[in-house]
Amino acid sequence: MKRKKINIKNNIKIQPIFLYSLYILIIFLILLCSYSSICFALGDPKLISTINSAFKDIESWILKIATPAAAVAVGTGVFMKKFSFGDEEKIRTGKKLIKGSLFSYAFILAIDLILSAIQSLVG
Repeated sequence: MKRKKINIKNNIKIQPIFLYSLYILIIFLILLCSYSSICFALGDPKLISTINSAFKDIESWILKIATPAAAVAVGTGVFMKKFSFGDEEKIRTGKKLIKGSLFSYAFILAIDLILSAIQSLVG
């Protein structure tokens, strides 16, 4: 039996319409991947700006609430010390209340300054 020689080279012709559609698909994918960059360059998306404004509102509310709360706590601590009538436990509690409220208020103000510094660095 004689073996038949197989032609390994298959001449496949690619149709021009297939090439055009492939080029269009590649361009579409490149544009789709760069869409987020285009949106970033045009401005903040609506969701991000909404979240940023919500955080700014929460921050302003915390600062507005913290000031009177610290004043009330310091006043309470001072009155506890003043009207302790020599009771060491009330004097100690009043001092702790004053120190804690001043530390907490300073911490809230420091967070505000740190967030402002980060915001000025980022944007």
